[in-house]
Amino acid sequence: MRSPWQHPARIVPLAFLGAIAVGTALMMLPAARAEPGHAPLVTALFTAASAVCVTGLSVVDTPTYWSTFGHVLLTVLSQIGGFGIMTLATLLSLLVSRRLGLRGRLMAQAESAGLSGGNIAAVLRRVALVMVICEGAIAVVLTLRFWLGYGYPPGRALWYAVFHAVQAFNNAGFALYPDSLVRFVTDPWICLPLAFGVLAGSIGFPVLFELAREWRTPKCWSTHTFLTVAGSLLLTVFGFLTFLIFEWRNPGTLGPLGTPAKVLTAFTQDIMTRSGGFNTVDLGQLNSETIATTTGLMFIGGGSASTAGGIKLTTFLLLAYVIWAEIRGEPDVVVRNRRIAEETQRQAITVALMGVALVATGTVVLDALTEDIPFDRVLFEVTSAFATVGLSTGVTGSLPASAQVVLVVLMFVGRVGTIAVGTAIALNTRRRLYRYPEERPLVG
Repeated sequence: MRSPWQHPARIVPLAFLGAIAVGTALMMLPAARAEPGHAPLVTALFTAASAVCVTGLSVVDTPTYWSTFGHVLLTVLSQIGGFGIMTLATLLSLLVSRRLGLRGRLMAQAESAGLSGGNIAAVLRRVALVMVICEGAIAVVLTLRFWLGYGYPPGRALWYAVFHAVQAFNNAGFALYPDSLVRFVTDPWICLPLAFGVLAGSIGFPVLFELAREWRTPKCWSTHTFLTVAGSLLLTVFGFLTFLIFEWRNPGTLGPLGTPAKVLTAFTQDIMTRSGGFNTVDLGQLNSETIATTTGLMFIGGGSASTAGGIKLTTFLLLAYVIWAEIRGEPDVVVRNRRIAEETQRQAITVALMGVALVATGTVVLDALTEDIPFDRVLFEVTSAFATVGLSTGVTGSLPASAQVVLVVLMFVGRVGTIAVGTAIALNTRRRLYRYPEERPLVG
């Protein structure tokens, strides 16, 4: 009998489906709800899927609808989802490398930032250690701020700090406040640690490990690390400037704030926009230009093998390099004096086009199931679900059950789909001993 590990592309969806099913059952327990009775099936399913897929979308008011036990469940499910996604993504890359020849194995190890494929336990320990250190550092800062700055009792300060630290690093985005983080919009001691936690989680472990070793020598970075770091910086600057420009005078967002607070808000909200799910302003008050820009940034997402969703930074930048090479008439796609394999180019195109197809289909279906919701808001909601960002303009709770189920499917496919598809393509790659005659159909 064939080992199931020969089909890792099937294991990831099944594992997450199982986690969502267990989470749904637990969220339906009467103890998980603040009021008497249990949560409806769709509400529990939506919440569990959102937590396991580290999305953060919610159809109910998280701090008041769920009990303390429910909040603990959200924390555990988010931690499992984040830890499982990143470790499975890393381990699948190692499994792929084992299926390759010697040269392919060496290339895969180089692109995985030198993670050892021979000691799976060591990889898991390193992943867990990084996660604990990052979440612990964020929790310490938040605990002191909640306790000393806002007068929370020590126990409550610690709980709130741990909850939001886990949500930040795992890019989940659930909050214990009805307005997410809007009340802390001018507080850098709350916003900055959470923003940097989101950023660390969205970069990905392979990049974090390589940066820890080679941060002083960018010339030695792998192509994957270079694209992830460069893409993060590029999109952060772009998102920060566009948010600042479009919302500077908006009375519903940045308008009433002073200049330092506007800069702080634009910076932190931009980082949280692409994957974090927290919001420090009322997203329902955003201008249409900001909605469009944010939708695009969410679709791109964060780094590979991270808690971020979207089509991923490397996919987006590789497509840009492909277009640039085609415009210049270059026979090869070259990044930092390294030729990108044609298989990798096809994978990037496949992931991007499948993402476009899913978002387009989801938007059409959701628009047909809803009424009186502007199209740009529907597109924003669908993209947020597919990219597992968790931002909402405030329409999620008012959606009918059928539309909520559509968002559940998008969250699930958006979270595990790119990993499963990418791995399946890599594992099924084979060389033919012959080639067909070439043909050149008209393009454009």
